[in-house]
Amino acid sequence: MIDHVGIPVSDYARAKRFYSEALKPLDYSLMMEVQQEENDAPAAGFGADGKPDFWIGAEGGLNKVVHIAFETKERASVDAFYRAALLAGGKDNGAPGLRPHYHPNYYAAFVLDPDGHNIEAVCHRAG
Repeated sequence: MIDHVGIPVSDYARAKRFYSEALKPLDYSLMMEVQQEENDAPAAGFGADGKPDFWIGAEGGLNKVVHIAFETKERASVDAFYRAALLAGGKDNGAPGLRPHYHPNYYAAFVLDPDGHNIEAVCHRAG
């Protein structure tokens, strides 16, 4: 079981704005900000249902991209995520649609965040 995931970002304010908008359709919001003691850099925790489980930190970007997939219960939320992420400055990396090579009901959309990380919203339910 995964408790939380954190990724470094090159521009904290830009990334915080991006994720604040892109994750709204998935019912994720900024839940808390902390100052990381180990590197004196801010970090923002996003989540749903009272628990921040996706974190960004201002310690700097990566030299390789990360892939993160957020599950949602409705295909419409995948579509809304894709639109919101593009409006927030993300880049298309795969429009909403079925990906039957994973399984028949795998409905997903992919965007690249401002640091090039591959962010996905996926619904595993039929129709």
